[in-house]
Amino acid sequence: MLTAVDHVQLAAPPGSEDALRAYYGDTLGMTEVPKPPVLAARGGCWFEAGTVRLHLGMTQDFRPARKAHPGLRVTGIDAYAARLTAHGAPVTWDDDLPGHRRFYSEDPVGNRLEFLEPVR
Repeated sequence: MLTAVDHVQLAAPPGSEDALRAYYGDTLGMTEVPKPPVLAARGGCWFEAGTVRLHLGMTQDFRPARKAHPGLRVTGIDAYAARLTAHGAPVTWDDDLPGHRRFYSEDPVGNRLEFLEPVR
């Protein structure tokens, strides 16, 4: 039986770890967690915030995920959008999901991310 999503993995080009650390760490406010040594040798980086875990894996034939994406629930969505904008990340609002406020952004390698907050 499935009980939870453990993590979401996104792809990135080799050598992009510093840009990913700046975005996922500084911009999104996530914490980088160490990879096990055998996996660290492959490059990439892992991040978490509360129960949200994102893994960034390196791939030679990288193509950004422009449609497939993680949907990340936030609180204080206006302040969070302002945080991303202040860090130079794009924010595109979308009103098409009933009962939610949401926007899309992308990481420095072009992967799409969705941020949403239920309307109460």
